[in-house]
Amino acid sequence: MDLIQIIILALVQGLTEFLPISSSAHLILIPQLIGWTDQGLAFDVATHFGTLIAVLWYFRHDLQPLFTDWSKSIQLRQNTGDSMLAWGVILGTIPAGIIGFLINGYSDQLRNPLIIACTTIIFGLLLWYADARVQKSIANKTALKTEHQLNLKMVLFIGCAQAIALIPGTSRSGITITAALLLGMSRTASARFSFLLSIPLILAASLMKTIELNNSANHIPWLDIILGVGLSAISAYFCIHYFIKLLDSVGMMPFIIYRLFLGIVLFLIFF
Repeated sequence: MDLIQIIILALVQGLTEFLPISSSAHLILIPQLIGWTDQGLAFDVATHFGTLIAVLWYFRHDLQPLFTDWSKSIQLRQNTGDSMLAWGVILGTIPAGIIGFLINGYSDQLRNPLIIACTTIIFGLLLWYADARVQKSIANKTALKTEHQLNLKMVLFIGCAQAIALIPGTSRSGITITAALLLGMSRTASARFSFLLSIPLILAASLMKTIELNNSANHIPWLDIILGVGLSAISAYFCIHYFIKLLDSVGMMPFIIYRLFLGIVLFLIFF
């Protein structure tokens, strides 16, 4: 990989991991469209680890009380403080973890531009519908739920939606935000829970890829990895910050338009 490729792919991974536009789709498509060789497993591990650092740092003030309340709930055997939200993050990760483990050896068969085009458009339209419902609730001054009002059924619904994101082009953040919006959560609450939900999943995926990398005989390009981690972490942090800050005023429409445009372009190129 040359320096330009490293910079572009690391920044793209950091920006698209938390926007509802699918990071996996962009990391698959950009090398194909430009004619670059595949960036390889080591670089994927690096950029995912960078986004994990970003979300941990951004939510550092939220994670400590979540962990404390979760520990107390185990000791007292009852919910306390924000323990339900902490359990929600754990339980919401299980469906994607199970499905991801089962299809791990077959995931390459889904890395098809036409599959990505279909999922990009379909789940873009679903996001449009979900966001329109929330906008209607706002217009009618109907109270919307926060992430602290999640119950078990809501968590499992969002968790099962997250499992669908294993299909490239779906977008993990996009489908979880969509599911949360459909359940009557506010845009900001949907995004915050989606980002919290990403922590155990990105951690598990990074560990699995690290094990695969360790078992391979390939040379590990450490300079590429360090640069990839740093750039993806920086871009992901600013992406999270400004996405949450601007979400209520901007809404989902810019991302919906982008998804529809991208899906149509992919059909024109690869069909």
